[in-house]
Amino acid sequence: MLCYVTDRRALRVANPAESLAALTRKIEEMAAAGADWVQIREKDLPARELASLTRQALGIAANFSAKRVSAFRVLVNDRLDVAIAERAGGVHLGEKSLPVREAKRLVESAVRKQALDESFLIGVSCHSIEAAASAERDGADYIFFGPVFSTPSKAAFGAPQGMARLTEVCRAVGIPVLAIGGLTLDNTESCIAAGAAGIAAIRLFQDAIDPVGAIQRLCLRANYHRRQLPADPQNCGH
Repeated sequence: MLCYVTDRRALRVANPAESLAALTRKIEEMAAAGADWVQIREKDLPARELASLTRQALGIAANFSAKRVSAFRVLVNDRLDVAIAERAGGVHLGEKSLPVREAKRLVESAVRKQALDESFLIGVSCHSIEAAASAERDGADYIFFGPVFSTPSKAAFGAPQGMARLTEVCRAVGIPVLAIGGLTLDNTESCIAAGAAGIAAIRLFQDAIDPVGAIQRLCLRANYHRRQLPADPQNCGH
């Protein structure tokens, strides 16, 4: 599972006013290259602009999903209201966001009213084994765990978690774990070998000169490690 996490402020554009248009093009580029998910993580955008961006991403997803084996899923960071209103593919919550149980209740209500598809996902960012276990108990569909490696964007969360902790989390929960934080083409293999179901990243995807080539390399390495893993139901990447 490959998830592109957006950050329009880090895009290389001459005029900051063009960053939203550039981000839309980047999302389309990632969908064409073969990424599985995009998490729209633009926390400073007003609701109206975030909704518009989500709508555009969903339009891109619809165009590409028909040409792919699996659909391109659009997740909205934090703003469950926008995710529901735009009928996105899921919401991604931080540890200080709306509690998972409350999000689950609101999502189930929207599904009953046919305002949302049953495939809608609730994900949570976790930075400890305890938080990961709690997210699973409360009904999360997947978690992001990290930062696995050192990265400026996750410096506020302290020292990198490291591979040993990632392995422990993957063994401790039964929902998919996506590794995040400081990922490169060279170190993602170890995350998959540790049991991660996939990876999530900003710079790895957003700064790629050749997105298609990068994603192909990631998929080849992931498939290799999948073949090496034993049939272990405790393994979150199985």
